[in-house]
Amino acid sequence: MSKDYTVTSDTFRFLDKTTVILGGTYGIIVLILVFAFASGQQKTDLTHQTVTPLGSMVQSNPASHLSLADLFSKSQDGVVQIIVRKTSDNSSDRAIGSGIVYDLSGHIITSNHVVADYQKIRVVFHNGDSYTAQVTGTDPFADLAVIKVNADPQTLHTLPLGNSSKLRIGDEVIAIGSPFGLTGSMTSGIVSQLGRILNPPDIGSFSIPNVIQTDTAINPGNSGGPLLNDQGEVIGINTAIQTQTGEFSGVGFAIPSNTMKRIVPYLIQDGHYKHPWLGVSGITIDPDLSDSLGLSIQSGFLIENIVPDSPAANAGLHASNQTKMAEGIKYKIGGDIIIGVDNTPVKKLEDLLNYLQDNKSAGDKMVLKIIRNDKTIEVTLTLQERPSSP
Repeated sequence: MSKDYTVTSDTFRFLDKTTVILGGTYGIIVLILVFAFASGQQKTDLTHQTVTPLGSMVQSNPASHLSLADLFSKSQDGVVQIIVRKTSDNSSDRAIGSGIVYDLSGHIITSNHVVADYQKIRVVFHNGDSYTAQVTGTDPFADLAVIKVNADPQTLHTLPLGNSSKLRIGDEVIAIGSPFGLTGSMTSGIVSQLGRILNPPDIGSFSIPNVIQTDTAINPGNSGGPLLNDQGEVIGINTAIQTQTGEFSGVGFAIPSNTMKRIVPYLIQDGHYKHPWLGVSGITIDPDLSDSLGLSIQSGFLIENIVPDSPAANAGLHASNQTKMAEGIKYKIGGDIIIGVDNTPVKKLEDLLNYLQDNKSAGDKMVLKIIRNDKTIEVTLTLQERPSSP
């Protein structure tokens, strides 16, 4: 049965009928997290691509663009299928996903939602070798997980992690996976936008920032598999699609490789990653909203609520303390408006979340530039580890 999570923004849902939220202020868009289930009677082979360990990254030649055929040939041996038994060995309820070979120790990166609520995990390589896997670490806040197999090193093939910060809108990318169980399928497209925000339902009101948007065809069966650039480097892990039917409709999403580089070593070493936390919620200001509310600034992030004992509360930031009707909607106003962080401009929520994800850790100090009572001031705070629930 479907579970609905009402938030102020655009909506996703898992293929297991659980809803997901996409951060935003206006509009409703139905999306589905790319997560394939298959019964015990179905053929469920999945192939996906590979990533090298951080310590052995390959320096790429910007001019060494590979053909689509060469990209596939280079990648197929590192592609793995992940079959997850969700209840018991006698059950036909299986989750099917993909994974990326990370190192020669047998670590494999996949999506957290692929291995969530697992009882047994099996990994199948392109050559047919099959191994039972154990979960090494999980991070629902970034929809990443690391599992491990005790495989023959000759079976393990890796691809280099690319630098997702160098992606540009319009860059060519490919995905390799098993959409609808069609093993070893490759699709191609472009990066259609950068810096998107996703909000899976199992992380409350928190968000996954800095997500890659692509028009590369991604369908159920691609989750946990790689998005590659035209040099054969993994620049993202496919995780979600925008759809009203459950099938790809032109917009897919991938967790960027730089997020993987930051988080995966901690998942291997500690089993989890400590995300930095500010402890505020609010809305992005745009010119229309500013005019409607009579604000003194045309962009920024308006703080509506502050969590008690959070970094924001401890630093003395101000939440909204009054309301105002605008076009039939009641808004909370009067709170601090964040317009900068560490000398980096903040024009919208995405700017703040992306900066936290890419540059800060729990325990770091951060300087916010804010508008308070029409005056610009700076406030220094110390970030904490994000709590398990908001």
